[in-house]
Amino acid sequence: MNGECLCSEVQFEIQGDLPNLYQCHCSLCRKATGSAANAATFVHQQNFRWLSGEDRITSFQKPTGYRSDFCSVCGSPVPNQLRGTELVWVPAGLLEAFEAEVNVHLHLGSSASWERDSIDCLRLEAGPESLDALKQALHSTEA
Repeated sequence: MNGECLCSEVQFEIQGDLPNLYQCHCSLCRKATGSAANAATFVHQQNFRWLSGEDRITSFQKPTGYRSDFCSVCGSPVPNQLRGTELVWVPAGLLEAFEAEVNVHLHLGSSASWERDSIDCLRLEAGPESLDALKQALHSTEA
């Protein structure tokens, strides 16, 4: 299975079956991704190989040890080896189409209040054509 960042400068390959996914909802993952949660998996280092762009990777590390690697061209988070282990953290959104399930949600106690799903939440198959179209869709569900 192959993966790449948004600009395709950083590319990698994973051999073997993809393990199940997890989503981390902690504040660090929210800040690193700009989203509600970080969807990722871990693979053994022996099953991971860089194809290109390793020289385009920049790292940020907090004094606590939290590390974020990202493409210096487009800013996409990219895989990094977990310190002291033989595991590579791989952001799920970089991978080509695959079959897997999220099996674990981590740090739900610190998840963002706006993240919590609602039964009444509008779900669209694609993005709205405009802000007005989104407002109209929201109002039609309230009626």
